Amino acid sequence: MTHTSSGLHAPRRFQSPRGADTFGTNTSHAPTVEIVIPVYNEERALPGCIRTLHARLCDELPYPWRITVADNASVDRTLTVARDLCEELPGVGMVHLGRKGRGLALRTVWGSSDADIVVYMDVDLSTGLDGLLPLIAPLASGHSDLAIGSRLAPGARTVRGPRRELISRCYNALIRVTHGARFSDAQCGFKAARTEVLRPLLDRTRDDAWFFDTELLLLAEHNGLRIHEVPVDWVEDVDTRVHVVGTATDDLKGLWRMARLKASGAARVPLPRRPQPAAEHPDAVLASDAARSQLAWQVGCFVAIGIASTVGQALLYWLLRGWWQPAVANFVSLLVLTLLNTEANRRLTFRHSADGIGAGRAHAGAGALFVVGYLVTSGAVLLFRHAVPDASAAAEALVLAASSVLVTGIRFLVLRLAVFRRRTP
Repeated sequence: MTHTSSGLHAPRRFQSPRGADTFGTNTSHAPTVEIVIPVYNEERALPGCIRTLHARLCDELPYPWRITVADNASVDRTLTVARDLCEELPGVGMVHLGRKGRGLALRTVWGSSDADIVVYMDVDLSTGLDGLLPLIAPLASGHSDLAIGSRLAPGARTVRGPRRELISRCYNALIRVTHGARFSDAQCGFKAARTEVLRPLLDRTRDDAWFFDTELLLLAEHNGLRIHEVPVDWVEDVDTRVHVVGTATDDLKGLWRMARLKASGAARVPLPRRPQPAAEHPDAVLASDAARSQLAWQVGCFVAIGIASTVGQALLYWLLRGWWQPAVANFVSLLVLTLLNTEANRRLTFRHSADGIGAGRAHAGAGALFVVGYLVTSGAVLLFRHAVPDASAAAEALVLAASSVLVTGIRFLVLRLAVFRRRTP
């Protein structure tokens, strides 16, 4: 294979499976596989990774394959080492990119690949290679569209520190809460996809770094593609280049961007569809997926706004309580936060549903909810003061926050089913 500094692929040959001629295997119609290894300053880890992977593919992979090293603007000897490996091992090639970014590398190499199936794995081989064939097989058979290794699926075996374990589980739980995702592990460096369905998704992705994996999976699931999970054996690399705080910040920004993209309808992409059973019309499947995705976004956003509103009301009540009686302080704090809460939900939570619904209708509907909320929360505070006459203002604020949880649930149902419900023509 030829190296190009532009990041575009030169023509390459696939390596035939070992023993294909001996056993009479016909590989002319077998799906071709390209395995991409993104690297940045990995001159020491790269030779061992490529030689180990190459030997494993020669011995076990029953499909024509090739390995592509995607160099992300390394400043050490990675480029030279990669060139030497290309000369040494058949079926190994490389691509050089002028700037960093794992997402950039995968989008560039996958997007220009002529393989039927593209795969990605980390250079440290943290994920056991026993999972490679189970990762590719569902795609080769046509059963699934994407396949991911999962460190959180039943049967997975992982070795990593408690800090990384906690961060990973919290991040994946956040994806499920905010986007209704059904996959369990977004960022394991072990993924594969059918090129046919991948290219339209790549055109819609924007992240060049670590959020690319999550972005791709959310787009795939939003568009009704089938994602297969493989429980993997995974050992943490203590020499990881991931900056946890910066990556976590970028991930949160990415989740917010994806939520807005899905709410606006821009996350829908034209994809080749697999045949559906007669009783399962494609339009019905898409509508069902869209409804689940929209509900997950609404619940997640409403909860976040509700938490902020409840905390804000409790703090405002606590400040006003120094001057006013409980009923007055509660009235003013609830009024202010209700206005802010309603406007936030109109602009964010029910943004897609609220198209054509003016602020007047939204705040009028919220006004009725304000009366209910005021009666419930004020009643809770007054009952608490009657039961505990010497209670502090802080204790009253806690009671107020607890009663607001009930009001919040009622508000969501009424706003979703009545106030922000689209009127059919």
